[in-house]
Amino acid sequence: MVRAADRAERPARTSVWLDGRAPRGGARGGQPSSLDRDRITEVTVRLLDAEGLARFSMRRLAAELNVTAMSVYWYVDTKDDLLELALDAIYGELELPDPDSGEDWRDQLRSIASGYRALLVRHPWASPLAGTFLNIGPRAVAFSRTVQRVIRRTGLPTHRLTGAISAVFQFVYGFGTIEGHFTVRSAEAGMSPDEFFQQSLSTLREAPELDDVFQESKEIMRARGGSTVEEMYERDFHFALDLVITGIETTVLRGDG
Repeated sequence: MVRAADRAERPARTSVWLDGRAPRGGARGGQPSSLDRDRITEVTVRLLDAEGLARFSMRRLAAELNVTAMSVYWYVDTKDDLLELALDAIYGELELPDPDSGEDWRDQLRSIASGYRALLVRHPWASPLAGTFLNIGPRAVAFSRTVQRVIRRTGLPTHRLTGAISAVFQFVYGFGTIEGHFTVRSAEAGMSPDEFFQQSLSTLREAPELDDVFQESKEIMRARGGSTVEEMYERDFHFALDLVITGIETTVLRGDG
């Protein structure tokens, strides 16, 4: 059991954005003029995309930048700080709608949810980091604020807004995480997603004890439609998202506050 004294000696990590620990920028004395916080973050994202979170290290990053590891520490205090910066950077890829534009909130919610799902699939390393850090960087905050403003336009009472946000975006987070992991496993196996999916089905066919589950699943998948993994994911995602949106609409119409 962790003692209170131990916790005091090892305080919980907060955020690179707090306690005056905002990322440093600009070249420092003796450091390469081409090296700055933005470039370090950009290369970090590229490495994470190419090699994954488990293989990422400050030494590997320094080699990619053609500098020493100590040079990187002029701009960030820790590896966690850098990962937090990388996570916030990719939130900048999202195209956020203007909640005041008059566009239907349903269309805006679908757009944000689809973009967030694509982000998690494109950057599979982001899922565990989003669950680790506070997500209070400027781009993450812009995302969260837009979500809140769009959800407010649904007509739900204020005390129901967080539940609606959770229903939509915890679903998207889970869906995008699983889809992203499947994509990574396929690539690591040297296969396309469709090839990996077919190999997985073949493996199930060779397990007699799972035959009942396999046959039932096959029937459900056949009824769902879609000849590729991408098509199956697309159908499931948009139908599931529509179910959540319909639930919000029904709650508003019934006046269930």
